[in-house]
Amino acid sequence: MEDVTDTVFREIVLGISDPDCLHVLFSEFTSTDGLCHEIGGPRVKHRLQILDSERKLLDQKNVKIVAQIWGTKPDKFYEATKLICDEGQFDGIDINMGCPVKKIVKQGGCSALINQPDLAKEIILATQEASNIPISVKTRIGIKEVKTEKWISNLLETNPAVITIHGRTQKQQSEGLADWNEVKKATIMRDQMSPETLIHGNGDVYSMEDGFNKVKEFGVDGIMVGRGIFQNPWFFNKVLKERTPEERLSLLWKHASLYTQTWKATKNFAILKRFFKIYTSDFYGAATIRASLMETNSLEEVKTVLETSKYNVRF
Repeated sequence: MEDVTDTVFREIVLGISDPDCLHVLFSEFTSTDGLCHEIGGPRVKHRLQILDSERKLLDQKNVKIVAQIWGTKPDKFYEATKLICDEGQFDGIDINMGCPVKKIVKQGGCSALINQPDLAKEIILATQEASNIPISVKTRIGIKEVKTEKWISNLLETNPAVITIHGRTQKQQSEGLADWNEVKKATIMRDQMSPETLIHGNGDVYSMEDGFNKVKEFGVDGIMVGRGIFQNPWFFNKVLKERTPEERLSLLWKHASLYTQTWKATKNFAILKRFFKIYTSDFYGAATIRASLMETNSLEEVKTVLETSKYNVRF
């Protein structure tokens, strides 16, 4: 989800979601080393930016927002947590111990911490000590092989507010099916070790109905959705309905406009292209429009593509 959950996309999703279906949003993936660096800090702080317009929607819909951080050094987690709490923008802090990306794992961060349980506990405890807001952990069920019982019991000893478990190993990346039976094991251990800790499940949830079914079947307290949002930006709605091409393309324009207005030259326009496929699917001519959008390099060029489509897009 790198470069996905910035303040712009969060605002787009929040604006079209039902409050009863969406309760928590997460910031972009933010390095504690980068955030605490005297020179580099300002360059990564944008990952924790919250637009005033997003904040207004968060308050209106009573949706919480959580800062997502990662790293390998407990002292940097302590320092980064102090910085985040002092600004008072976030309702919680999530420690990422689940990202499977190889370059991150080679640095010893995220899912690599599954093989360093003592360090993982030090990181959680340092973050909790520095924080005046709830601390959660997102993780996986193992690295090369499943280690749910040993790993999750280690995390539960620190009594985090929430543990979100993606039902795959690091080696699997996003391949194969998420094993929700392993997630269920974590709920049983939670009941025995840390009853106040919430267990959230993650992996292969592509509709609200599927999410609610998994809550019932596997006994989790909540569901985290990641890649499912790429299938349907209206994911968090009680009633699923067919979206017209005009609705999809008008939302695309709103996203592209807000992105350009917010980031200007500070972020590469090309990042927007990973979102175009979200809006250009499941209607006649979508592939042609998507191909043209992938060749654009400015907001003006996006507008030209949409204007020359046969659909009545709201600008």
